Amino acid sequence: QVQLVESGGGLVQAGGSLRLTCAASGRTFSTYTMAWFRQAPGKEREREFVAGVSWSGGTTYYADSVKGRFAISRDNPKNTVYLQMNSLKPEDTAVYYCGAPSKGSTWSQVQLGHEFDSWGQGTQVTVSS
Repeated sequence: QVQLVESGGGLVQAGGSLRLTCAASGRTFSTYTMAWFRQAPGKEREREFVAGVSWSGGTTYYADSVKGRFAISRDNPKNTVYLQMNSLKPEDTAVYYCGAPSKGSTWSQVQLGHEFDSWGQGTQVTVSS
């Protein structure tokens, strides 16, 4: 398993940008698909898929709500996954989590948040109007 720590959240005005970082420890990081999820205020039981990236970085998936605005990438030698967020909207306000799905998970399972080996503690993103 890997241990995950997110950073880079903060308060930003609508239309602004932030880059979130997920730092992983563990030798097997480069073998994991990685994903970002978010949990909005008042939706504590609902964690929403935002973006995912394959182990090589060659395949990415995005929620429709963030396509064209967010970009996920990874740097395997640095054990790091990034989420570049542009053109932020107030509805992007949430706690953002990175997660490592269990090996063999399909993209459908990843997007549902099922069978994850590890989650980070989350980083707060607040977008003001």
